[in-house]
Amino acid sequence: MTVSSTPCCRKRPPDAPLAHRVARLLLRWLAWCSLALCLAARADGPAEIPEMRLDHGDDGLYLSAALQFTLPALAQDALHKGIPMYFVTEAEVLRDRWYWYDQHVATTVRYMRLSYQPLTRRWRLNVSPLPFENSGLGVVLGQNFDELSDVLAAMQRIARWKIAEASSIDPQARYSVNLRFRLDLSQLPRPLQIGAMGRSGWNLSVARSLRFAAEPAR
Repeated sequence: MTVSSTPCCRKRPPDAPLAHRVARLLLRWLAWCSLALCLAARADGPAEIPEMRLDHGDDGLYLSAALQFTLPALAQDALHKGIPMYFVTEAEVLRDRWYWYDQHVATTVRYMRLSYQPLTRRWRLNVSPLPFENSGLGVVLGQNFDELSDVLAAMQRIARWKIAEASSIDPQARYSVNLRFRLDLSQLPRPLQIGAMGRSGWNLSVARSLRFAAEPAR
């Protein structure tokens, strides 16, 4: 007696339509992006300039502002290891011109160097109108702080900073001022510069623009 059998062939379920698979992958990617953004927001917090004011006086144009930012965690870690951080604040004044590009009037820059002394557990903030490698004695202002929150509060306040001479402001013209603040990665030690390139954990940059119509100084 001969027994023969035929292998059972199961039907393979049809593949999901390509559009459905792409949609699932896209939703998964968006979910990861949202999670990353939430983690970044919790880590470093928002960076913005909620307040900005201009005063046109007899001797020039003055800027006052309040910045809001959190020092990146990687920068804090480097500071606690004795590595100073450098920051740049830049104010650019432009005159509106309807027939051509806006005219550059003035650019004023302020440099800050933040350092931590592990032995004394104190913070020091130096402020200079020139890059620190070019600044001489007498042009750098220094101040010591006991807490990081205190030194950050000082860095976030700009009070009546002269950004243009009175002679450069035409009472009949309209102007815009661009304010920018950033962590200057180019001042880091070379190994840190290479490691910080392209890493969001080092990012700290904030900017705001304000338009105004000049009036005769009173």
